[in-house]
Amino acid sequence: MRRPRRSTKTTTRGASVRVKSARGRKTSSTRWLQRQLNDPYVVEAKRAGYRSRSAWKLCQLDDQIKFLRSGSKILDLGAAPGGWTQVVVERSGRRDAVIAVDILPMDPITGANILQLDMTDAEAIGIILKEAGGKVDVVLSDMAAATTGHRQTDHIRTMALCEIAADVAQEILVVGGVLIVKVFQGGAEGQLLSDLKQSFEKVRHVKPAASRKESPETYLVAEGFRKQ
Repeated sequence: MRRPRRSTKTTTRGASVRVKSARGRKTSSTRWLQRQLNDPYVVEAKRAGYRSRSAWKLCQLDDQIKFLRSGSKILDLGAAPGGWTQVVVERSGRRDAVIAVDILPMDPITGANILQLDMTDAEAIGIILKEAGGKVDVVLSDMAAATTGHRQTDHIRTMALCEIAADVAQEILVVGGVLIVKVFQGGAEGQLLSDLKQSFEKVRHVKPAASRKESPETYLVAEGFRKQ
């Protein structure tokens, strides 16, 4: 069943779940588990059948910007475990119009073509173009490097992935296409923002409600691709 396009607000209420400390479990792990158990987006993702809470971020981005149009070809970078891909399949309305790519293996999703690729491989773009049957209308990237706990280091490592997504978009987007890429605010995204403004008609930051307030993550939304 296709989920309604406007059903992205969570309404889960109830008593807070308290996690007891366990021998061998770090305090930070206990805090993370308690946050997960009490996060309404985690609860609603499970209820809706989404593989990750981040699916709600894409729903909210699309509700606001409306880029997942019927019949569009879409490339989903850093797709595992597949929450974003599920949303794209539902909203694009076109079977096999979604190319989902990750360096990690990913379980199948009906309606999506899943590729296990390293986007630093010189042959990756050619493989995607062949599988997509040409250029795509939208490039999505929710890629983020594994966190180290050091905010500036995590920011720099994630920005490297953002730059890969932007480079891919230059090669694979149709004129007028859209790029949406996750960034961590911290200063280093300034050059990427400047570069995107040279290639797109409109570029802005958007932070969906499902992104935790304390998280430095936000999304760069670039619309109206113009080939250089």
